[in-house]
Amino acid sequence: MIVGEAFQGRTVAVFGLARSGLSSVRALKAGRAEVFAWDDKESYRDAAREAGAKIVPWTEWPWDRLGALVLSPGVPLTHPKPHEVVERAREWDVEVIGDIEIFARNMSAAPVIAITGTNGKSTTTALIGHILKEAGYDAQVGGNIGQPVLDLSPPTARTIYVIEISSYQIDLSPGLTPDVSLLTNITPDHIDRHGSLEGYAAVKRRLLSQTKKTGLNVVGVDDTLCAAIFTQLSANGGPPCVAVSVGKVLGRGIFVLDGLLYNAQSDRAAKVMDLNAATHLPGSHNWQNAALAYAAVKPYVSDARVLTEAIVSFPGLAHRIEEVGRIGKVRFINDSKATNADAAERALVCFDDIYWIIGGRPKAGGIASLEPHFPRVRKAYLIGEASDAFAATLTGKVEFQSCGTLDAAVTAAAADASLSKAEAPVVLLSPACASFDQFSDFEQRGDAFRAAVSNLASEVA
Repeated sequence: MIVGEAFQGRTVAVFGLARSGLSSVRALKAGRAEVFAWDDKESYRDAAREAGAKIVPWTEWPWDRLGALVLSPGVPLTHPKPHEVVERAREWDVEVIGDIEIFARNMSAAPVIAITGTNGKSTTTALIGHILKEAGYDAQVGGNIGQPVLDLSPPTARTIYVIEISSYQIDLSPGLTPDVSLLTNITPDHIDRHGSLEGYAAVKRRLLSQTKKTGLNVVGVDDTLCAAIFTQLSANGGPPCVAVSVGKVLGRGIFVLDGLLYNAQSDRAAKVMDLNAATHLPGSHNWQNAALAYAAVKPYVSDARVLTEAIVSFPGLAHRIEEVGRIGKVRFINDSKATNADAAERALVCFDDIYWIIGGRPKAGGIASLEPHFPRVRKAYLIGEASDAFAATLTGKVEFQSCGTLDAAVTAAAADASLSKAEAPVVLLSPACASFDQFSDFEQRGDAFRAAVSNLASEVA
């Protein structure tokens, strides 16, 4: 645990007591702060009470002596309108922060690598952690992936913190000053929380503007918004900024052509490795993740052999184009993390003969942008709230079946795929939707898919 010593003797409130909120309570109490807390869920309140918090409705908190409000990243800070607890904090001039800000105020010596972006940030984060561990570092990986940041271990002489940070968390972390900040890409997402695409991009840029002057920024430059951010950062006199691209040669930076990774940060481009050897990093989007990770760890890993072997040995990440089983010739791929169309596209380009499970709570734009990949899809299986809208998009282009639930979709898709004449048909869960209509998060949805596949395999056996 990271102890919140910076708040010793102060009174702090925590609103939202899921994973990061409860972690904040524990860290603040360990740092000898007085903690008030509230959540609408009774079970969450009970857990925080056991951790030492005073459970009091937020309307009854002692606002006149609160030193800070620690807000769950899921609670609206600005858009579509601030939550009432945020408005109350502003009335009393109480700063609103998140758990990563508590972390930032208690870290001084250990390096921090912070990763953000719309897609690819979780894989990139996990890959960076894997490379550093293979190189002998105590890589502590958390934040928006896996463990809450305050649940990570205190630093040792070999610790490097590798933190995935969402746009919601950046808004609540003004004091975070990473040694390396990394921006994967920007595509339309979370517009409801940031007001506009430009507002969303501005939050992502803010993280890189907070990087230490002695540090490094790494930016994927293959989309217009990120390219503009790279240009701005390169011209503002801040820390060095490394451009990363897949599919085009860079005069200076890191790039990938046909799976070959090149380092062109010196006078001439030098081949680093063939990323096709990294079997758990399939597709051009994963080549971008690998190139970004390579750029981010270079200040810490000088042995090229160790670095490239670590990329090859990366085992992959759960719920990201993860093979969870085979029944006969049919492969089952769990890509539950694909919560928007751009993320789903990254899975669609990796396979042919796809039996595609799609749907959930829809996001702006739907799946119309995926039409160029529809020829790869043999049939689609629709689930959740998006079923009617996706049916309208697919009509006349892709055969589909409305299944309602994930279990029904897995059963139907597996039956159809088993009858396919294709050599290697794929049942692909890549929903292009949020999970919240039927599941608590994408992890639960992916776990349900894995369980359904396991049940089918047991029946066949």
